[in-house]
Amino acid sequence: MPEALMTPPSLGRFEIRTFKSLEEILDFAIDLEQQAMDFYVKLAPRMSSPRLRGLFLNFSREEERHKVKLLEVRHVGAKLRPATDKVDELHIADFIPAIEPTPDMGEKEALLLAMNEEKAAFRIYQALAENTKNEDFKKVFEILAQEEAKHKLFFETTYEDYIWERL
Repeated sequence: MPEALMTPPSLGRFEIRTFKSLEEILDFAIDLEQQAMDFYVKLAPRMSSPRLRGLFLNFSREEERHKVKLLEVRHVGAKLRPATDKVDELHIADFIPAIEPTPDMGEKEALLLAMNEEKAAFRIYQALAENTKNEDFKKVFEILAQEEAKHKLFFETTYEDYIWERL
């Protein structure tokens, strides 16, 4: 029997919380990156398309790079580069229903699920940025939100390409 695919538990079921330090913010973000990394590693082998299998494995490595960068900031004092440009959006994820992972999920549904997960992560950081009065915290949340917006856009364009290839 296939292992159940779980969405990262914080995504889509998140409540605004209070952070008392930059370290708490970084620990939270590191945990989200780990959850996303695990999610994509579990999703990849379910894909029949070698291209999509590779895409999800590569994305798990992307999430791992983000986690490593956050760990460097947390433990070594490295700096996060500020978000320079607002990320364009195709808004595909804004018009699709929530997708629940299933053991027999198809490739289209997997792309929609990934898109929704990245949208949820973006919204988490965006809400945190909007709800803090601490300017340093706000900058960190905005940087993290922009990274998630890039991920969402990546999956939106990948989904669009996937659909066009099948027309």
